[in-house]
Amino acid sequence: MKINFHSMYLTRIFFFFILSGLFLSGCNGIPGGDARKFPDDPKLRVKKNLEEGRGFRVNDAFKSPKGGVFEFASSNELWRASLDIIDFMPLTSANYSGGIIITDWYSNEKEQNESIKITIRFLTNEIRSDALDIKIFTRICKETLVNCKYIDSNEAIVSELRKEILKKATRYQKERKEKEKKK
Repeated sequence: MKINFHSMYLTRIFFFFILSGLFLSGCNGIPGGDARKFPDDPKLRVKKNLEEGRGFRVNDAFKSPKGGVFEFASSNELWRASLDIIDFMPLTSANYSGGIIITDWYSNEKEQNESIKITIRFLTNEIRSDALDIKIFTRICKETLVNCKYIDSNEAIVSELRKEILKKATRYQKERKEKEKKK
């Protein structure tokens, strides 16, 4: 068995440069970071790092956990109304923190070759007409799912869906305010 030391040497150098490139890519260019962005005082640096989530204190590990402030989707009338209006459709994704609801393709028994998919993006939590970005996609297939035609938003259905969601969200908001008055 003959060993080619030259090719082993070149292979090691190659892997050295690859690994050092990977390690250095995480440094954001300047090793140690940019000193202009950090305060001179060590106490202020520690405070800034803790605020940005880059560190921890040993004392914090032994303290009892404190409750945070959570905003649940059930308290957002616009979110609840949207889910209630499209509750007949199967969901692909419903991400409250990302502010988006995506349904799966849905078709009724009458129109087996035609199905729709709805995407609702929440632009704000306020109940107003520009708070929602709604897209409805229509898929029309001939015989099988292979030969399909896709059509972007049907504006008549989009405006009707938006109107229904806003009406229901307004109703939820009124009910919540009435409950708060009773307390």
